Amino acid sequence: MASNASESIGQKPKIQIYSTPNNEVTTFWKEKYERDAKKYWDVFYKRHQDRFFKDRHYLDKEWGQYFSEAEEKVILEVGCGAGNTIFPLNATYPDIFIHACDFSPRAVELVKAHKDFKKEKINAFACDLTSEDLVKHIPPSSVDIVTMIFVLSAVSPEKMPLVLKNIKKIMKPNAYVLFRDYATGDLAQERLISKDQKISENFFVRGDGTRAFYFSEEFLKNLFQENGFHIEECGLCCKQVENRSREIVMNRRWVQAAFRLDDKIPKISKEAKEGFDIDISEGFAFEMFGISSPKNEITEYKLRDWNFKIKLLSKEFQHTCKSTGLMLWESAQLMASILASNQNIVSGKTILEVGSGSGGICSMIAARTARLVVPTDGDNKTLELLQENITSNLEQSLISKVKIKKLEWGNEEHIESVKKVSGEKGFDVVIGTDVTYVVEAIMPLFKTAKELISIDGVLILCHVFRRVDEGCILSAASCFGFRLVDRWPNVSLSPRKNQSHKSLRFDTLNNYKYLPSRVCVSPSSSDRSSQHLT
Repeated sequence: MASNASESIGQKPKIQIYSTPNNEVTTFWKEKYERDAKKYWDVFYKRHQDRFFKDRHYLDKEWGQYFSEAEEKVILEVGCGAGNTIFPLNATYPDIFIHACDFSPRAVELVKAHKDFKKEKINAFACDLTSEDLVKHIPPSSVDIVTMIFVLSAVSPEKMPLVLKNIKKIMKPNAYVLFRDYATGDLAQERLISKDQKISENFFVRGDGTRAFYFSEEFLKNLFQENGFHIEECGLCCKQVENRSREIVMNRRWVQAAFRLDDKIPKISKEAKEGFDIDISEGFAFEMFGISSPKNEITEYKLRDWNFKIKLLSKEFQHTCKSTGLMLWESAQLMASILASNQNIVSGKTILEVGSGSGGICSMIAARTARLVVPTDGDNKTLELLQENITSNLEQSLISKVKIKKLEWGNEEHIESVKKVSGEKGFDVVIGTDVTYVVEAIMPLFKTAKELISIDGVLILCHVFRRVDEGCILSAASCFGFRLVDRWPNVSLSPRKNQSHKSLRFDTLNNYKYLPSRVCVSPSSSDRSSQHLT
C-alpha cells in the first residue's frame, strides 16, 4: 500500500479543464446572432464543405430496434448538413425514403451533389423549422421516424417548442424522434464559458458565429413532454478523451434519447367500427330530424351515347352517413367525361378504380373498351349499391368484365385479394376521383396504388383541392416512386359553384419508355370538348 501511495505522489497530476466566471454577450450581438443564424451556417458549409463531420455509422448499433423492419418506412432527418446521417442510413436500409432538410441552403446543395443522392429515395430541401411550415414539403402524418442529431442545439431555447410543434404535423401517430445532442458539462461548453461567449443559460456562440445549446436531462425531458411526446429512453453519455502528450483529460458529454409521439386519439375496436353507423331508422329519423326514413333516389346521368340511371342515397341523408361513397361526386362526372372522350386511355387495358363510390360511372364507361375493370371501395354498403348500379346499367357482356372488390387503402389482405384479380403484372391504369381530401389517407392511397399498378402503368387523379394541397400530393407520390407527367387544366362543372377540378396524371419511376400521346382535357363552358396533345 505504501509503495503504491509513493508512486502515486511522485506522478505528475493530469490537468482537468474547469469553467471560470463569465459575462454574457451584449444584447446587440445576441440579436445579430439570432437574425443572421442562417448566414453563419451557410458560411460554415462554404468553408468546410462535407469535410467537417464524420458519417454516423453508429445509428444501426444505437437505434437498430427502431429501424428494424424498416422497409418502406419514411424518415425525416432534421438538420441534414452534408448528409452524414442520411447516406449511412440509406446504405443500411435501402428501402426507406428519407426527407432531409437543413437551415442552410448550401448544406442542401451538398446533399444533392453527393454521389449517392437519388431523387427517388431522398427529398432534400431547405427549411427553417422555427418559421416555415414543414407540411409544404412533407405530407401530414406521413413520417415514421424523425432523427435530430446535433441539430436542436443550434436553435434558441425559446424557439425549440416551435420546432417540435412543426415536426409533429408530419409524424404518424406513435412515430419516434431519435435524438442526440450536446450535454451540459461537455468540454466545448467549458471552453466557451472561459471565453465569455455565453448568450443565455447553457446557450453559447462559437467563434464562427454558429451557436450551441447544452442540454440537461431534465430540460430535454420537460421540453418533449410539454410538447406531446412520451419518453421511451433518455440518458447521459460520457466519454473521457486523454491527450497524453499534453497530459490533458477532456470530458465529452452528450445526451441520447428516443421520444414517441403520444397518440391521444381514442382507439375504436374493429367490432365498434363495423357498427359505427348513425341510426337513421324510421322512428329515430323522424324524432331527431323531422324527416322520414332514408330512401334511395335515382339520378339520371347522360354523357354522349351513355344514359345511366344511378341509385344513390337521397340527398337529405347523404351527409348524415359515415360513407362518402353513397353520393355522386362532381369529380367522378369529370373523369367520366374524360374517359368517354378518350377511350384510348382504357382501351384493351386493365383498369383499377380506387374509391369508386356507389355510382361507378367511370368504371362503367371504361368497361366498354377495357379488358378488365375493378371498381373498389372500403365501405360495404357502398359496394352493395355499386353492384346494383352496375347490374342495372350495363349489358351482360360488359358486366362480365367488371369485378367489384373491397379495398381499404393500406389493408394488405384487401390488396392481396385485388392482386389475384389483376394477375402478377398489375393494373395498366389506376384512377381515383375525389380521393385526396383527407390528409391521413394520402400516403396509404399511394402505397396501395404502388402495390397494384403495373411497371408501365399510369395513375390518374381528379379532385377539388380542399384540406390537402398539390404540394402534399406530389410529395407523397414521390415517396412511392411516382412522377407527375401531366396536369390537366382547372375545370368547373358547376359555374355557379366556386370550385374547380384538377386532374393529375402520374407514371412510375420504373417506366423509362417513351410516353405515348398525353391527354389534356380543356372543356369549354358549352361543350366540354377534349383534345390530344403530344
